[in-house]
Amino acid sequence: MSAAEHQPTEPSPLPNLASSSEALETDAANKYEAVCPHWFYCKVVDSRERWIPFSGQDSEKLENAHKSSKYCDELVVPTEGGRYDVHLKKRLRYAVYWEEDESEVRRCTWFYKGDKDNRYIPYPESFSEELEDTYMICVTLDEWKKKLESPTREIIILHNPKLMVHYHPVTTTDDWGASPTEQGRPRTVKRGVENISAEIPNGEPLQIDHLVFVVHGIGPACDIRFRSIVQCVNDFRNVSLSMLPAHFKNAQEQQQIGRVEFLPVNWHSTLHTGVDVDLERITLPSINRLRHFINDTILDVFFYNSSTYCQTIVDTVASEMNRIYLLFLERNPDFKGGVSIAGHSLGSLILFDLLTNQKCTSDGEEDKNEESQISATGQEGIGSVTDILTELELSEYCSVFEKENVDRQALALCTEKELKDMGIPLGPRMKILHYLRNKSNNQNSKGQTPAAAGEGGNVKQEVPVKPTNAETSCRRLDVVTGQVSANYPQLIYKPEIFFAFGSPIGMFLTVRGVKRIDPNYSLPTCKGFFNVFHPFDPVAYRIEPMIVPDVEFDPMLLPHHKGRKRMHLELKEGLTRMSMDLKNNLLGSLRTAWQSFTRTSLPAVEAGATGDTEQVLEAEASSEKQTDGKLEEPTTPVKEESAPVNVGMLNGGHRIDYVLQEKPIESFNEYLFALQGHLCYWESEDTVLLLLKEIYQTMGIGMDQPLP
Repeated sequence: MSAAEHQPTEPSPLPNLASSSEALETDAANKYEAVCPHWFYCKVVDSRERWIPFSGQDSEKLENAHKSSKYCDELVVPTEGGRYDVHLKKRLRYAVYWEEDESEVRRCTWFYKGDKDNRYIPYPESFSEELEDTYMICVTLDEWKKKLESPTREIIILHNPKLMVHYHPVTTTDDWGASPTEQGRPRTVKRGVENISAEIPNGEPLQIDHLVFVVHGIGPACDIRFRSIVQCVNDFRNVSLSMLPAHFKNAQEQQQIGRVEFLPVNWHSTLHTGVDVDLERITLPSINRLRHFINDTILDVFFYNSSTYCQTIVDTVASEMNRIYLLFLERNPDFKGGVSIAGHSLGSLILFDLLTNQKCTSDGEEDKNEESQISATGQEGIGSVTDILTELELSEYCSVFEKENVDRQALALCTEKELKDMGIPLGPRMKILHYLRNKSNNQNSKGQTPAAAGEGGNVKQEVPVKPTNAETSCRRLDVVTGQVSANYPQLIYKPEIFFAFGSPIGMFLTVRGVKRIDPNYSLPTCKGFFNVFHPFDPVAYRIEPMIVPDVEFDPMLLPHHKGRKRMHLELKEGLTRMSMDLKNNLLGSLRTAWQSFTRTSLPAVEAGATGDTEQVLEAEASSEKQTDGKLEEPTTPVKEESAPVNVGMLNGGHRIDYVLQEKPIESFNEYLFALQGHLCYWESEDTVLLLLKEIYQTMGIGMDQPLP
């Protein structure tokens, strides 16, 4: 055989190279990578279920706990800054500090698009695992167009890695025998959270610098969208987290600050637990929705002015803040920060009345006095729990208190809600509470409590406990005049600052008969007080004119969070100055014309009278000076605004009233945006920035660039 005949039988190197490159591409294309799961929870919004992703920080924490929880059935993971706990075994999410319906939690890998919106819905975990196994086989073998049927008889077809669709099951019998793939519009299927348009929130800093309790006003709804106090405080907290990197970036980079925690305090549900039934019996059937709205909201003002329900409200607010504070310390043992309180609308009045009735102690013996007051209440004034129940003919409930480990000190701190939670019926509850109040009032009458409640203006202490400077700083003066007669409970901490949003405190004090607040008065246990309001808020009233009634001055204008006045306000001020200048120029021209006219007529009337002419010229000069002074009067109030005003010690000598800047659209019609003005504080960056500025100022931390 010749060489020419043997050569074609040898393998060519080019086809081998081509086939090897195709094999490498196929291997690369068929390389399977496991999907990265992300954790979601289900929340009902507007009567519809919506799946919301946890933050990346919480999802990673849940995933790590999931991998290590195979041998632990009761593993609970705190999420969302410690405000919610997730029970991994039950796949449920619980609220920690307030009552809220539990929500389902899922470890999500596969999603399909909803039929009514563009939101993606996660598949159940078991079916997601089945989808993932099928996807792995398709990728590995490069065999697609796989069909799966979900437990709800829905059809999912994997055409290729980029095209996967979901079909609804057939709801009616089809005589033509059409397959499920021909029924309805297909919906997109996505693998992995990175392939869907989900806004994954940023994690919150672990360090908590300060705690703020937020008390709501009338009704269960707190904003124009009829959302609860929990949802509104969530918005307030989110705004604060967005303000920190914008205005405290240097402190964050130096790890000087973490975040401020805001926790809601709900008293409305406790108040309306039993009274709604009584109101329903006497409510007329006409205009049902309006009457129901009035019963649920506006009547809260009348409830607070009733001694019976005022006691329920203040007990609920104080006990809730104390309970949440102790629970917060239990869950955050390293917390060393301070506490402040904020109230919206009627909630600010409730907090103001509570703060004016707090007992003041000197800083050196604060802890000892608190313990001695509790001891005096629990031991000297009140006998043992068994003796009390025997005296009240309620000895059959002794076992209930023994089971809950309630001693005489704990009994003295119990509220109606706590007794109800223990299973004590209404009648025995009223007997116990009446007994405790009588004992407390007897102690107050003996002079053991320096802040005894009274109906009059000034409170005189016949037997002062400590003749120190604390007496002068704790004087309540006339701010308690007209307060509803109630036994105001004590807080177990000293708030550093009290913030009032859209507050009617000034109006209620005036209606109660308080004409003036003494400039030397300050809240017994709280150093700071800020009254923040929108200029169109119909419920808000000022405080400073009650301290300085003889001086007229404007409230402090809160600067815009971006560092200047809003454009329309600057334009309005510019137009005002321009109109004033035009007015002055016009009057000046008229005055000049009149002077020229009078000067020509005077010599004709009094010709030859030299002495009289000199007197006339002097009169004209004096009249010109007086006219000039009158024309300059409109500009003097602008200069007076910058002058410092002494507004007393209610806020430590600093200004109290702060007004927000209205938005451009709000300036067109004040009445149209009046309701919005009362409910705008939850999403107001300017309000949140004021809180952060004042809170961190107590820690010696300032903003990156102080606002004007």
